[in-house]
Amino acid sequence: MCQDFSRLPEIIARHRQSSESLIMILQDIQQEYHYLPPEALTLTAETLAVPLSKVASIATFYNSFSLKPRGKNIVKVCLGTACHIRGARLIQDQLEHKLGISAGETTSDSEYTLEAVACVGACAMAPVVIVNEKYHGSLNVNKAAKLLKRK
Repeated sequence: MCQDFSRLPEIIARHRQSSESLIMILQDIQQEYHYLPPEALTLTAETLAVPLSKVASIATFYNSFSLKPRGKNIVKVCLGTACHIRGARLIQDQLEHKLGISAGETTSDSEYTLEAVACVGACAMAPVVIVNEKYHGSLNVNKAAKLLKRK
């Protein structure tokens, strides 16, 4: 699959052309492509006249950035202590089965990426699954499976 990166210059041009804009540019690129393609890192470095190593260090430092393709829908299963005690691992197993992938992977149609994450700070709602920034709490295996729009 060959991806079209023709929008990269437009995305970068929305921002001030200085190193202070680097994180905002990377956020917009990730929003568009669901990850940070190598081509984007290179073009960003060239456009802002900063070393590629600086762009790469920012891209790898922050957990919100991904260097590998992610799905349109990001599903995060909290495995913090409160969620773990209340069955988060069973929920993770159910979501892995329903999506046909393991945590850390993306479905072949690029619709879903499943992630197992540390505490998300919503312990009162445990167990918690986050789908595209929307928190779903007090889940069980059946409720969690219904969060996905898959058959």
